[in-house]
Amino acid sequence: MKCLFAAAEAHPFVKTGGLADVIGALPKALKGAGVDVRVILPKYKGIPEAYTAQMEHVAVVDVPVGWRSQYCGIERIIFEGIPVYFIDNEYYFGRDGIYGYMDDGERFAFYNRAVLECLPAIDFQPDVLHCHDWHAAVIPMLLKAHYRHLEFYSGMRTVFTIHNLLYQGVFPYSVLGELLGLDHSYYDSVEYYGNINYMKAGIVHSDHVTTVSPTYAEEIRTQYYGYGLDGLLNHRAESLSGIVNGIDTKSYNPNTDNKIFTKYRSNLAKKAENKLGLQQELGLPVAPYIPMVAMVTRLVDSKGLDLLTRVLDEILYYDDIQFVLLGTGDETYERWFREAAWRYPTKLSSQILFNDALSRKIYAASDIFLMPSKFEPCGISQLLALRYGSIPVVRETGGLNDTVQSYIEETGQGNGFTFKDYNAHDMMFTLRRAVSLYHKPEHWKKVTKNAFAGDYSWNVSAQQYIDIYNKISE
Repeated sequence: MKCLFAAAEAHPFVKTGGLADVIGALPKALKGAGVDVRVILPKYKGIPEAYTAQMEHVAVVDVPVGWRSQYCGIERIIFEGIPVYFIDNEYYFGRDGIYGYMDDGERFAFYNRAVLECLPAIDFQPDVLHCHDWHAAVIPMLLKAHYRHLEFYSGMRTVFTIHNLLYQGVFPYSVLGELLGLDHSYYDSVEYYGNINYMKAGIVHSDHVTTVSPTYAEEIRTQYYGYGLDGLLNHRAESLSGIVNGIDTKSYNPNTDNKIFTKYRSNLAKKAENKLGLQQELGLPVAPYIPMVAMVTRLVDSKGLDLLTRVLDEILYYDDIQFVLLGTGDETYERWFREAAWRYPTKLSSQILFNDALSRKIYAASDIFLMPSKFEPCGISQLLALRYGSIPVVRETGGLNDTVQSYIEETGQGNGFTFKDYNAHDMMFTLRRAVSLYHKPEHWKKVTKNAFAGDYSWNVSAQQYIDIYNKISE
């Protein structure tokens, strides 16, 4: 089985969110299961020199973008056994950012077409093109329209994975002909309120659609979570699967992680040494028995921050806890948490930045990890928290619902604490329940033991993807 991953980002080359973590880890699990898997990305200006210096030039091809022909260089690096190709075009990708430009429709039209044009040049004929999110969603349609009649492409099948349905890639109707080179007969399959929708194209034209958790696969078929595509997703329900994400358990391993203060396997006393180290580093009172609650998150509405800002003053005023937040995002939230840290200097540390090493220290140091998301297709942070023995408090949505089971005192089952309604006080009461059990060692030992015992690797999920690849290739 040969598979090519097409995506806009991948750890460690370029990352803005969980998509990069998936593209960085899943191919390694597939390779371990015997799949010949490769990855193809845009070559952004911001890729660190440590990686660009290792790239070897493979070929140059011309890529049709509507009536024009654009230069496309192909670079390659072998990273941890996975061949990773980079689409090189300075005009489209030689910029400081990754997304958010007025011509994103053209930039990713070029990328989608370039992926298909590059295959003969890199001498790779995949059985499956696995396309991720809207940035690669037009590939299945372009394959049918421009390449299926060619023998080289005739046997290729497509899987399209939705990582976050909120971001769909909606562009003017003119993109269909001027950039994608398609006539009006394709309009219905991409139309979205008079515009064209890249995400819709991926859902309509791929052989199978997946998303990143079973619960999210059900949620996006409802009007609330479907963002205008719920009817289409219900139409494709028989070809829609939810497969929960994993994490790179080799990289994220508290027993070997060199970035944390003290390594540990499942020893809570050793884990507590990380709390002391982080308290000292962040200027919080060094107090081993005060529960530390943490968030590592993008500071945006979807992460439930409106719930937190509503009740955090009450929590910090009345409860004997420490709260550590790491992340960047909406300026309003950044300002709110900076100001709150000024008001509660002994209880709250707001780290408004992105820092991988600090995030690992926080996972290792914290006792409780808060994720009150409005929606969460899968979530990576709760899996990392569980891996490091930080007990999640989450809302029952998307992948949070699939990976965190509420602790039951009578049976000792469960690896976290959950609440259902999107309500600030429900969140607060659930967090306080977690804090109360933190002070009951017989229960806290059980819930942390359950957390440490979980399998958060990609192994099971990788096999589920392989089963889909085999099914559509029959």
